[in-house]
Amino acid sequence: MDLPELGRFLRSRRDRIRPSDVGLPVGPRRRVPGLRRDEVAVLAGASVEYYIELERGAGSQPSEQMLAALARALRLTRDERDHLYQLAGRPVPAGGTSSHVHPSLADLLQRLDGTPAQVITDLHAVLLQNDLAIALLGDASVHTGARASFLYRWFTDVEARELYPVVDHDHHSRTFVADLRAASSRRAADDPEVTDLVAELQQRSPEFAALWEQHDVGFRRAERKRIVHRELGVLEVNCLNLFSDDGRQRLLWFTPALGTDSADRLALLSVVGTQDLGGLSAPAGPPRG
Repeated sequence: MDLPELGRFLRSRRDRIRPSDVGLPVGPRRRVPGLRRDEVAVLAGASVEYYIELERGAGSQPSEQMLAALARALRLTRDERDHLYQLAGRPVPAGGTSSHVHPSLADLLQRLDGTPAQVITDLHAVLLQNDLAIALLGDASVHTGARASFLYRWFTDVEARELYPVVDHDHHSRTFVADLRAASSRRAADDPEVTDLVAELQQRSPEFAALWEQHDVGFRRAERKRIVHRELGVLEVNCLNLFSDDGRQRLLWFTPALGTDSADRLALLSVVGTQDLGGLSAPAGPPRG
């Protein structure tokens, strides 16, 4: 652990980011070209005092959760993220797919504040959501371990299927499995994330096992789908995908399907949020990813 060097590294990364890179306004009185310390603190969900101590090379050893938040806030590359963990004396996350959001995808999501959008891995674990995606699909951050993958929950938790109308379930099961096989072919044959996921799903879900044996392959790209929202009803949307260079992450955003009334109802998402239209808190239910 080298906290003084950690502080210097944080300052160097903060100085290189322009406010516009993270969706912040550039005022005429700004005295620094990069981000201010208080802006990084807000982006990382830390107190300003705590972040100042980190840059001074003082204070306590930052947690792995804080390091992940700082890596996102500072738009670190994977190599820079690994270096940050090493300076802090924390183990570098294995693989990295589910713990570090691709900077360019995070930047794009920051700009999609008028439509539901989220970043997921190739195994359908949600990494980042904007507020509208949480309002539409539920807060996916509550899921950890294997359950972080919506694909895993789809085949092991009946409540996860409430996201889509029952008549569409067979279609989504087929496309989930075909997408997983396509994703697995991009990885090493012995990749533990994929092999463990497939093995457990084969054991727990006869439906998955049968579909896996069909060897269908196909990434989920642009498609029209119906989403069941607790207060707004069934919404018909276009789900669009933008893949990272290595294919391990993708940005999903949702637009209303033409010829439907979904545009008007999607516009209510920012009003509804996690509250029902009667003003009462929505009953607890399964987060959707």
